[in-house]
Amino acid sequence: MTIDHDGPTPLYVQLANLLRAQIEDGTLPPNRPIPTEQRLMHDHELGRDTVRSAVKILRDEGLLMAVRGRGTFVVDRKAGGDI
Repeated sequence: MTIDHDGPTPLYVQLANLLRAQIEDGTLPPNRPIPTEQRLMHDHELGRDTVRSAVKILRDEGLLMAVRGRGTFVVDRKAGGDI
């Protein structure tokens, strides 16, 4: 799955969908950090606000959690969400 910069779906929704798929297929495993904001911006040619909006969607869904000073981690839903 790649980001379609010319498609009708907002870029932040596309990135959220891509990260969600990676969480579901285990590419981004539980209790591990997702790529940094900078890495996501670089890899997908997106702006900071776009990346932050995508991550917020997944935090609101309970798939990600921010750990102050450490980064954003995939929630282990089988363990009740604790890291």
